Amino acid sequence: MAKDVKDRAFTTVSGVPIEQLYTPEHIRELDYEKDLGDPGKPPYTRGIYPTMYRGRLWTMRQFSGFGSAADTNERFHYLLNQGQTGLSVAFHLPTLMGYDSDHPMSEGEVGKCGVAIDSLADMETLFKGLPLDKISTSMTTNAPATILWSMYLVVAEKQGVDWKKLRGTIQNDILKEYIAENTYIFPPKPSMKLIVDTFEFGTVQVPQWNTISISGYHIREAGSTALQELAFTLYDGIEYIEWALRKGLNIDDFAPRLSFFFNAHNDLFEEVAKYRAARKIWYKVMTERFHCRNPKSAVMRFHTQTAGCSLTAQQPYNNIVRVAVQALAAVLGGTQSLHTNSLDETLALPTEHAARIALRTQQIIAHETGIANTADPLAGSYFVERLTLDMEKGCWEYFERLDAMGGMVAAIEQGFPQREIQDAAYEYQKAIERKEKIIVGVNDFVMENEPPIDVLLIDESVAGEQIGRLRKVRETRDNGHVRSTLNALREAAAASSLNMMPLILDCVRAYATLGEICDELRSVYGVYEEPTV
Repeated sequence: MAKDVKDRAFTTVSGVPIEQLYTPEHIRELDYEKDLGDPGKPPYTRGIYPTMYRGRLWTMRQFSGFGSAADTNERFHYLLNQGQTGLSVAFHLPTLMGYDSDHPMSEGEVGKCGVAIDSLADMETLFKGLPLDKISTSMTTNAPATILWSMYLVVAEKQGVDWKKLRGTIQNDILKEYIAENTYIFPPKPSMKLIVDTFEFGTVQVPQWNTISISGYHIREAGSTALQELAFTLYDGIEYIEWALRKGLNIDDFAPRLSFFFNAHNDLFEEVAKYRAARKIWYKVMTERFHCRNPKSAVMRFHTQTAGCSLTAQQPYNNIVRVAVQALAAVLGGTQSLHTNSLDETLALPTEHAARIALRTQQIIAHETGIANTADPLAGSYFVERLTLDMEKGCWEYFERLDAMGGMVAAIEQGFPQREIQDAAYEYQKAIERKEKIIVGVNDFVMENEPPIDVLLIDESVAGEQIGRLRKVRETRDNGHVRSTLNALREAAAASSLNMMPLILDCVRAYATLGEICDELRSVYGVYEEPTV
């Protein structure tokens, strides 16, 4: 059983000590105008819009992708019919790593952890019957983000949709891949160049599109504390801006389309403090470090996903409760869009039934709890304000250490953020093993002989059918034209200074596959090898 209350050390999920009582003395240095401000006003601690959810609810954007493009298209239509208000695409691992479905490295993975996308033909099927000028789409892709975004743009082109009407986000955050998730392809320098190319291209050609979602989610999933998630994510944002400025981009041209992506873990108050501190810190970064002039450049917009790492295979229906608390934290913290995980995601991809419960969780919070009635309802809490101030202080301390190392790319090459996260994950696991942290159904309140639940299984027939479709694309396209576009891409990559987006778009229009395009870039850029930590 859990430790007796009198023997417990009271800490947040991240291990931060919590006092028994918070009073005005704990926040006596708090200055309302400097530290908080009204919602919609600097430093945006209380939210980025004056009326927050009275004006518009957060976007309910369930992350979906499995099997073939046709399978996922069917799920998209289902979720939209159930009241979802935005699309979010999960790609299978071979796509994320830049391999076609018939590559030997793809064996056993096709359609398993997301949707298989090999060419423009698959992307056309994925968005069949979906008006791209009327919905916003988020795509979780990083190393091959330029290619998958190009496929989406060409689908819109074929639908007759003006790119300037498109709304959505590509994750496109390669730094967190080196730090935590490890679905990288190219080394840091060419990867950063491709990201800056999307900033430059999107600013002019697709002005409503978020060309990056700077992501702390996967940093937290890898075992970081809430503070580490906050600090490393925001400093990744600083690094992207530095590279864009070195390319000659004007900060107020691209910064308004930078977006962020955070985790929502179980400790409700710690999470709320993290989101509130994030907005305040980013405002100071943009105005004091980068001296932006456009007010929109200093406003942090972010998506939130509930914590996959907190879900348990044991007693999986308990995950519905966890997700509800995490979603509540995201909304209380002022998120702009939200994905709620499904109860079965530790076992398999979500079934329709589980995905619907996850969506209904958001809808109940939005329409039945009263949470959306007022902006930043926890403001003024001695506890929450103290947590927010401490989160901010710790974040600036991390910034000083990263600056001293020469920035995030240099820190990654030295293994600094990787070591910090590994140490935090190790300490958390030890706390679980000592029962200092209780995980219901795992290290306490355990059940024997739990009844199984239905799960969504992707069988190997999906791979055979996908490879057949890929073979047909290669047989029916103009292969001479494909070779010509790929040669031009390789030559441009070797030239290094050219923006790669127009050339990638030419390859996509010719139905070059994702793997073929990545192979050309690999031949010039090489592949990344992780340092020993």
